[in-house]
Amino acid sequence: MTIQPAASLQGEVTVPGDKSISHRAVMFGAVAQGTTRVTGFLPGADCLSTIDCFRRMGVAIEREEETVVTIHGRGWNGLTEPDSFLDVGNSGTTIRLMLGILAGSPFYSAVIGDESIARRPMDRVVEPLRRMGAQIEGRKGGSFTPLGVRGGNLSSIEHVSRVASAQVKSCLLLAGLRADGITRIQEPYRSRDHTERMLPAFGIELQQSENEVSLSGDQQLSSPGEVRVPGDISSAAFLIAAALIVPNSHITIRNVGLNPTRTGILDSFREMGGAIEIVETGEWSGEAVGDITVTSSALKGVEVKGDRIPRLIDEIPILAVVATQANGRTVIRDAAELKVKETNRIAVTAQEMRRLGAVVEETADGLVIEGRTPLKGSHCNSHGDHRIGMATAIAGLIADGGVTVGRAGAIDISFPGFEHTLHRLTNG
Repeated sequence: MTIQPAASLQGEVTVPGDKSISHRAVMFGAVAQGTTRVTGFLPGADCLSTIDCFRRMGVAIEREEETVVTIHGRGWNGLTEPDSFLDVGNSGTTIRLMLGILAGSPFYSAVIGDESIARRPMDRVVEPLRRMGAQIEGRKGGSFTPLGVRGGNLSSIEHVSRVASAQVKSCLLLAGLRADGITRIQEPYRSRDHTERMLPAFGIELQQSENEVSLSGDQQLSSPGEVRVPGDISSAAFLIAAALIVPNSHITIRNVGLNPTRTGILDSFREMGGAIEIVETGEWSGEAVGDITVTSSALKGVEVKGDRIPRLIDEIPILAVVATQANGRTVIRDAAELKVKETNRIAVTAQEMRRLGAVVEETADGLVIEGRTPLKGSHCNSHGDHRIGMATAIAGLIADGGVTVGRAGAIDISFPGFEHTLHRLTNG
């Protein structure tokens, strides 16, 4: 993919459905009683891996259209032992949340993924699941895939997580629904709460405080009939960033999810001086939805740290691109979790930004970016990471000579049609 500098961005667009919500809608629908129709589904590779895994466990799932999926739920006891590997591809969400379901399922399953998944730590969910009674074996003591799971006969736990992770929290909540007693999870900061918002729609009772959530076991999910998926704010963030840094730009993105555990990037862009207008238009399946209008702006450097980090963890690569165009220094701290994403996003973001002439320092838990720095054209590499691919592509809109992104196919994981959407805005 080659992206050339743009004179401006103009127009109205939508972005693909939220990846986190799409995953959960399929999983919850699969183990619920009744049929669930999902509209706005993200037809990216990760979410399709989730569909494939549950089909292998006997769940009938139909794709009426590219973004419309119907799941014929089988209830907790309707899943069947797969006769082949459950392959999650590149999806960390699929494997970690699915392990919570497999832990309570009385059969054997074997879970694999691609080379990236093989490097990502699974012990953060395997260890508490073992404490609940699941039998899980795997490479390096179960810390890495492939993993073998024999589930059933779970007991509740109280788990204090060292990291604010929606994947860990969601995994243990799903296991807790099959366990005796009350399962309680505490986090240092509140992570994204799509699971907590969707489970009540499926008839599940849970209790929440700021950094804690609990539920009792022996609860059966019941389908609400329909789940409507809003546009993914993580995908919208790349277009918002583009409009902020490309001169004379003015765009509107319709029907974006505005879950407050995901809007840290909007807070940071506004703190930098970004002209961003948000109009809430309703609620879809427990999630606030609205329109975001962005105008190109003069920006300043900021410090991003603490409890804001879980609210924008996926957007840090594009935040780094925007920071190169802000006056002064931008400091990102407390983001060590980026080291165990699809790539080591701290190291890879710094590496690719330097290719473009940015002044970036990599730290133990984040980045320091000096601005305002003109970017120069170059060949970049997504490293198979969709967020890195999109971040370098957006940099091409302002880099002298443009940017060619290698392995750009990775972008389809979360934003199918990304290049076409950019083309529409640059020719708006």
